[in-house]
Amino acid sequence: MIDHIGIGVSDLAASTAFYRKALQSLGYELLLEVPAELTGSSAVAGFGVPPKPDFWIGGGKSTVPPVHVAFRVASRAQVDAFYRAALAAGGRDNGAPGLRPEYHPNYYGAFVLDPDRHNVEAVCHDAD
Repeated sequence: MIDHIGIGVSDLAASTAFYRKALQSLGYELLLEVPAELTGSSAVAGFGVPPKPDFWIGGGKSTVPPVHVAFRVASRAQVDAFYRAALAAGGRDNGAPGLRPEYHPNYYGAFVLDPDRHNVEAVCHDAD
């Protein structure tokens, strides 16, 4: 079981703004910001469903190559809401909400590229 994950971003302020808006529909909030003086390298921002951050972004240098991060959600409506919110936050379409039967019959996901071209997904595995 994965407890948390972190990715590098080139502009922490821009990516923090993007993720604040894009992940809000999933119940995620910006829970913690840690300055570079405390990390010993770069400032970081932690997002999650309160009280614990499980998705971290670190400023200074984007992870290369870009990564794919998928957030599991409870409903297809949440996938749709994530997609709309992420596009409104400045993300770029990388796969509109829909079934992906090549993965399995109930795989319903949407994909958006963040400011650093990381592929961010919301996915529901349950039947509608």
